Amino acid sequence: MDISEEQTRAITDALLDGRKIEAVKIYREATGTGLKESKEFIESLTDTLREKHPDKFPAAKAGCTSLIVISLTLLALAGVCSSLAST
Repeated sequence: MDISEEQTRAITDALLDGRKIEAVKIYREATGTGLKESKEFIESLTDTLREKHPDKFPAAKAGCTSLIVISLTLLALAGVCSSLAST
């Protein structure tokens, strides 16, 4: 389960660019570990890198739930505005 310097750099670069799935794939290929173990390792490594280099990580992205709530709010406001305009 020895990871080369090149593979380590590729994993780190992928994580710093926000490409976590690619990092998991590289780690799996390098170590032969399963998906669950690889994902757990990459999650741990991501946390460590984020603590050491917070400025190098992309800003947190809004999740699907946030986008749905925002969309529903905008639709509700559009409906209210439409009702007010027609009265």
